[in-house]
Amino acid sequence: MKHRLYREQQLNCDIETAWKFFSAANNLSIITPPDMNFTVLTKLQDDEIYEGMIIDYTVSPLLDIPMKWQTEITQVDSEKSFTDFQQKGPYKLWNHFHEFIENENGVLIKDTVDYELPMGFLGEIAHSILVKKKLEDIFNFRHEVLEVMFNNKRKVS
Repeated sequence: MKHRLYREQQLNCDIETAWKFFSAANNLSIITPPDMNFTVLTKLQDDEIYEGMIIDYTVSPLLDIPMKWQTEITQVDSEKSFTDFQQKGPYKLWNHFHEFIENENGVLIKDTVDYELPMGFLGEIAHSILVKKKLEDIFNFRHEVLEVMFNNKRKVS
């Protein structure tokens, strides 16, 4: 069964700053909880994101067991949106659409993640018991980090 996670957050910055930060794969480790041991394996310069870009990672979502993950950037509309799609990894489907909307307060970022777990019924049980909460925790962590970085909020311990 397909699931959707949706989040939005207002950032107090200009569109160029938001785009530069989010379109740089190396910044993903900054906004991912440390206990996930998220590591970008692909050697990236600060190259501009582009359609067809392949990025390899390792991540340890459960029990400190490292998993390989590969995404492809399947869509880019500079300073407006991009999509990363899992080519290899723990999900049957992972399609993450990032949207950037400039407004009078800075930039509204929107994340829409469509995902599906493997293993049918067993995957659905894992989703209800573990995966849904884990994804919510990851995006909550990300929200807090971005509040500190872009909105001058104090870190909540």
